[in-house]
Amino acid sequence: MFEKRRLMAEKMMEDMIKNMREMQKEFEKKIAEYAENIPEKLSMDVMETDDAIIIKTDLPGVKKEDINIELTENTISISAVFEEEVEIKEADFIKKERKYGEAKREMRLPEKIRVEDASAKFENGVLTVELPKVEVKKKQTLKVE
Repeated sequence: MFEKRRLMAEKMMEDMIKNMREMQKEFEKKIAEYAENIPEKLSMDVMETDDAIIIKTDLPGVKKEDINIELTENTISISAVFEEEVEIKEADFIKKERKYGEAKREMRLPEKIRVEDASAKFENGVLTVELPKVEVKKKQTLKVE
């Protein structure tokens, strides 16, 4: 009698573990499906010269009118809409890795900028934003006595 109960308990535990593993696989699959359509955050190169901060961002396949830049004297926010291309009806995807939707990146700037003098250009899928600094720092050499 005791052996029969032990076997039943083991079978019940094995079934529970099997069901949990199946649920975990299904959950991971749903998360992957959801995440594959969310664009990743925008990658930025931030450079500093004596009188400006320059930011470059790759935005392949984005139209100029789908880019939004918001500035304050010490922050920048860039967002872009990546539109999904119309799929070819006769073709099935073997692999689909490009992401669609809106991507946004906000960042605190290392120096205060003159917002009214900022400029942006978009060429060959690369956005370049030039942000003139409020205060241009002059280098000074100090003589050691």
